[in-house]
Amino acid sequence: MTSRYGIDAAIFSLKSFAAAMLAVYIALTIGLDRPFWSFLTAYIVAQPLAGTVVSKALFRVIGTFTGGCMAVLLVPNLVNTPVLLTLAMAGWLALCVFVSMMDRTPRSYMFVLAGYTTAIVAFPVLDAPQDIFTYAVLRVQEITLGIVCGSFVHALVLPRSVAGFLLGRVDGILADAERWSLDLLQMEPDPSYVAERRRLAQDVTELHQLSVHLPFETNRIAPRVRTVRALQDQLSLLMPLGAAVADRIAGLREAGGLPDDVCALLADTRGWISRIAMPREDREAEALQLIARCHALEPALTADSDWRALMLLSLTSRLADLIAAHRDARALAEQMATPGRRPVSLRVAELLEGRRGREVHRDYSGALRGAIGAFLTMAVGMALWIGSGWQDGSTGVMLAAVFLALFAAAPNPIAPLKAFFFGTLIATVVGGIMGYAILPRVTNWPEFIAVFAPPMLVLGSLMHSPRWMGIALPTMLGVASPLLISQKYVSNFPAFVNGNLSELVGIAFAIVMVRLLQSAGAEDAVRKTIRIGWREIGDRANLMGPPNVRGWINTMLDRIALLSPRLVASGLGGNALYDALRDLRTGVAIGELRQLRLAIGPEEAAPLTRVLGDVGTYYRRLDPADPTPPRDELLHDIDAATDAVLAHPRPMVRRAGVLGLLSLRRNLFPEAAPLRGPVPPSTPIPPSLTGEGNRSPA
Repeated sequence: MTSRYGIDAAIFSLKSFAAAMLAVYIALTIGLDRPFWSFLTAYIVAQPLAGTVVSKALFRVIGTFTGGCMAVLLVPNLVNTPVLLTLAMAGWLALCVFVSMMDRTPRSYMFVLAGYTTAIVAFPVLDAPQDIFTYAVLRVQEITLGIVCGSFVHALVLPRSVAGFLLGRVDGILADAERWSLDLLQMEPDPSYVAERRRLAQDVTELHQLSVHLPFETNRIAPRVRTVRALQDQLSLLMPLGAAVADRIAGLREAGGLPDDVCALLADTRGWISRIAMPREDREAEALQLIARCHALEPALTADSDWRALMLLSLTSRLADLIAAHRDARALAEQMATPGRRPVSLRVAELLEGRRGREVHRDYSGALRGAIGAFLTMAVGMALWIGSGWQDGSTGVMLAAVFLALFAAAPNPIAPLKAFFFGTLIATVVGGIMGYAILPRVTNWPEFIAVFAPPMLVLGSLMHSPRWMGIALPTMLGVASPLLISQKYVSNFPAFVNGNLSELVGIAFAIVMVRLLQSAGAEDAVRKTIRIGWREIGDRANLMGPPNVRGWINTMLDRIALLSPRLVASGLGGNALYDALRDLRTGVAIGELRQLRLAIGPEEAAPLTRVLGDVGTYYRRLDPADPTPPRDELLHDIDAATDAVLAHPRPMVRRAGVLGLLSLRRNLFPEAAPLRGPVPPSTPIPPSLTGEGNRSPA
């Protein structure tokens, strides 16, 4: 309600302005020569959630200190060799960008800041390198003052809890996931849910990002990070399991219809999910009953089992796993909301045991590309600046390096850079009016506050909205000019115009460099990410050790979340993302077959090894620019391996082998004719299951 009427944005803006004015007041009182750094930093660290302010403040202090130390190390030793100094500063920035892109959490801000702080500290004193230590100390002091003031105000004055926000997001994500499962089980899918189901990957990644801030919570007991990780694991299972259940239902319908007892089980499962907010004991008791019914309906496999029996086994098995994942996700959400550390149930204790980190996608080529872009931007910019002889041009080079570092991981860096350009234009006009029509008449501190309050309060409110932050933040940074916020007012309009012109040139230069270095390769970057996933599938298929299925799911979901905005930015559409979802389920099936291969002898596992080798070869040869379907030989090997496992004397081997091989078959050959020929209809299709759904390979 408060967000609807703009109260949250107003409170955020007031707190940000109070923190900035407090920082300026202290800076002026203790005699710091550039208080505008404290002013800017108080706004830069501002976040709606108290815990994120504290964590970002810590990361910024570490990054600022490290960058200042690097400037002190480089400038005195290399100032007389401009080429070496340029290469050293550009190389340091590139290294920091690379590490930040590999981290891919809020901590990455610390590395980026360490990279471009070196430029911020070094450029103004290249003509007087003997002053580098003093200048670096002052900059660190001013920035740290802004960090402390921003953290103090946001953390102690009407703080918004990270934990509370996280719990609210968990409730929303669970409600969405349960709604999607209901839609799949009803066999009347809403087409609008297709894109929403894919959003689950981004939701899981968002939980991972938020959990980084939990240790910095200030106003309530925060959930343990490993509880969030365990919840992410269960949410990650919902996407492949839900798609598998929907596919098996569709396959059974095509094979003659679903048995009455299976229809009753699906209806009862829908009823349980729709009432899942019931007391935990009742929810878990009903879940156990449903899972037991799933196992009871599993057909006994023999060498003569037909296609219908195989599909029924897969449906009941995946449905049992889907029920368990929903049950465990709800239990973990309740654990997160519990103030105490004691597990709310034995099952929660099992899920939390040994859970620590989360596996994520590592895009080494993308990180290297971002690092090279930052390196070239700084190196070329410094060469142009030195060659031009434009003294204030250092500001433009500095900003270009900052922007290339900040937006190296963005799916479309051009968009925020354009926003900064227009924001700086607005700031030039507003700052000119304030600085040379209003500020000359200001004679005391209250008047100073009154002059800055109107534009800063408006811009602060806009910063609260992701929609307007791209314009509001650069406008705010431009208004807070060092000529306007200083120990003593100096009327120097040419310097003001020259400085702002340098900023605009720097942003324009950054846009040009991005277009040259990144935009031409946007589609190529997407295809490289997809190819990484395919090669990983190919490598996993040939590994002989035990599989890490949970780690694979986490990595693929993180990759899907990374791909989604890049697909939109590159204009490639949704087909590649759909393939990634299929690949996720293929990797799960590979893990099941590898686990079975370890449980039986090499001779018995020979058909499985042949299938895994063929799958690995197929994925390693796939080209995102021209993907080809798998060859019929692979289908033949899958069917031959299915016949072999069905003839195995041990029921466990028959069951596990069929589950993995059938998943592979449905993933890679969704339109292939049923194994062992057509199956005649047996049971009529119930009216509730006659809706035509989108068939999704699982």
